[in-house]
Amino acid sequence: MKPVHWILAIAGTAVSLGACARSPSSAASPAHAAHAAHAVHPVSAGAQAAPAKAAPAAPAGLPKVVVHRSPSCGCCGGWVDHMRRHGFPVEVRMTENLEPVKKRLGVPFGKGSCHTAEVAGLFVEGHVPAADVARLLAAPGGSRGLVLPGMPIGSPGMESPDGRVQRYTVEKVGADGRTTPFATHGR
Repeated sequence: MKPVHWILAIAGTAVSLGACARSPSSAASPAHAAHAAHAVHPVSAGAQAAPAKAAPAAPAGLPKVVVHRSPSCGCCGGWVDHMRRHGFPVEVRMTENLEPVKKRLGVPFGKGSCHTAEVAGLFVEGHVPAADVARLLAAPGGSRGLVLPGMPIGSPGMESPDGRVQRYTVEKVGADGRTTPFATHGR
């Protein structure tokens, strides 16, 4: 199967994970608390998630995603589950201090979230949908990775019980560290 086909299959799938499963103690975690201020955003009026569909069959040959996350952050686990459902093999590395990882990978200042992943020489910061990761992998164009600052309501791992999806934009990080819009989700 050509990469274009599996990207379209992933992009056409919406999966509902339910509410974020953070434990009450997760807000006190240093890694989570550093970005918790981004978690509360107003939701656009009338925003709704697409109806849930079954996850597509796993495409062969997707690269492994190494996720660095705090052990106390439940929404990070939700994002890991999302990536696995979309066929990515995932290795999780627990750490309470994500800043050295973000710095090593070159995540731009102010673009952080609660977890950082590495895949095929690129980084993925935050609750970026699997379809966006797959699209970047198909045509990286000299980029360093993708970022989704904060923790937008309705992004993978941050689903809302009522299905609302806040409008959010995933940004592509160029070789020079500058960001440009890559994909917009929600309404």
